[in-house]
Order: sequence, then C-alpha cells, then structure tokens
Amino acid sequence: QACNQASSCLAMNLIKFRKFAYALSFLLVAASIALLLTFGLKLGIDFTGGSILEVEYTAPRPQISAIEEKVSALGFGHVLIQPTGERGVILRARDLSEEEHQRLLAEISSQGSLQELRFDSIGPTIGRELQDRAAWATLLVLAMIILYVAWAFRHVSRPISSWMYGVFAVVALFHDILIPAGLFAFLGKYYGVEIDTLFVTAILTVLGFSVHDTIVVFDRVRENLKKQIKGEVFEEIVGRSLGETLTRSINTSLTVLIVLLALYFLGSESTKYFSLTLIVGIIAGTYSSIFIASPLLVTWHNFRQKRAR
Repeated sequence: QACNQASSCLAMNLIKFRKFAYALSFLLVAASIALLLTFGLKLGIDFTGGSILEVEYTAPRPQISAIEEKVSALGFGHVLIQPTGERGVILRARDLSEEEHQRLLAEISSQGSLQELRFDSIGPTIGRELQDRAAWATLLVLAMIILYVAWAFRHVSRPISSWMYGVFAVVALFHDILIPAGLFAFLGKYYGVEIDTLFVTAILTVLGFSVHDTIVVFDRVRENLKKQIKGEVFEEIVGRSLGETLTRSINTSLTVLIVLLALYFLGSESTKYFSLTLIVGIIAGTYSSIFIASPLLVTWHNFRQKRAR
C-alpha cells in the first residue's frame, strides 16, 4: 500500500528496519549496564549522609583551587567544592560536627568576606531511607504505568492483548532510565559527579515524558485499528499511526531540549547535572517512543503469528 505523505513513508521505513534500531539500543543499554555493574553510581550526601555548606562571597569569588587548598589542610577527607552563581560556593563533605563546621567556615572566610546561606547535615540512616524511597518510587511508577496502560487499552484485545501495550511501554522506559544512569556511572568514576535527589527527580520526570510520548502513538494505533482500511495489515497500521504522530513527537522534544540546553549552559552549577539528566533522558525517551515501543508491537505480533502456524 502506497504512502500518502512523507511522514507515513518514513515511519513505514522505520518499522521495516526496526532491527537496526534494536541493535543500537541493545549496545547502548548493554554499555550502560556494564558501566553500572563495574563502577556503580557515585552517591551524594543525600543518600550516604554528610554535610552541605553553601556560602556567597561579598567580593569576587576566589579561585576554586585556592579554596580547595585551604579546605584540604583541615583533614576532613574528600570535600566536593562547586561554584554556584557568580560568587557562591557549595561544599559537600562527610557528616561534620558543629565545631568542624565552624572551622571549615573560618578557613574559607580567610579567602574573603562571605555570608553563610545554609548548612545542612544528613545522617547515614536518613540517607539510606532516601535510597530506599527513591528505588520504591521508581518501581511504583513503572508498575502503575503497566496497570494504567492495560486499563486504558482494555478494549483493544486484537491483534495484541491490552496488557502488552503496558509491557512494551515499560520496556522502553527501562531503556530511558538505563542510558542516563550509565552516563552518570561513567561521570562519577572519571569526573567525580555524584547523584542526589535531583537526579531521581529528573529520572521520574523522564519517565513521565517518555510514557506520555509512547501512549500518544499507542492511542493512535488504537484509533486506527477501529478504522482499519480493508487489506491493511497490523504492521501498516502501526507505521501509519507512527507517521501521524512523528512530527508532533519530534517538535515537542526539540522544544523541551532547547529550554534544557539553555538551562545547562546558562543556569547555575547546582542544576547543571539535573538538566543534563533530563537532556539525555528525553533524547533516549523520544528515540524509544519512535524506534522501540511501537516497533515492538509489530515484532510481538509477527512472533505470535509464526508460533500459531
């Protein structure tokens, strides 16, 4: 059956060459899993416990290297120092007593007059509780997505069971989680980048964005199944549905990415890795909605047909 517009032709080609998309995703996900298993994620004080001190200098901020030299002389172990804004500095260290807090404050104030904006301490018990809650929140979101999609598509039982739409949506979501997680395992190992609650927030945001994009395509498949053209096979229905939503998906993602790129390059240091997580996750999510979730419907359908013969 001939395509009636360029996007439909492109979508049909994407469906036909889905194995190449699967191969690329497999390589990215396998690399991410290998990085996670080898290096793991470098947890910040939100999860391990520790202290965070934020100050702002009244004069131009001293060189970070000069601050690091002063702080290292205190013997507090590894202290992560990040610039924020034009004059601010954030210091992350192990759990500090009030005496150690005052010593640290006195040492960095010798570099110039400053104002203490905040000092927070998180015990290891609270950090462990945050780890557990973050893991449960992610698992709960994935489970609820399967249940919701199965319910939303409960009237679509042919040629694929409704709950399979939820399964394939979640398969795509695992793809979208693992790729930024693998990137941060690499960044944590070689650049000391730590993950915190903002990382979890970004991952949950990516899940919401990605599943929304996927469900838009699935919903169009559902509508086109009701209006199936005579002689049209399931692969063509999925391709047509993908073609009808392809431009919208790309335009929506590009709009969001423009904002996130501005936040990454022009925003404060404290939100840099939050925006990076969103950038990588949304790119992965857009890719999975187009190249993974929808083609998996066709692959599963073809597999079932072969088994039935």
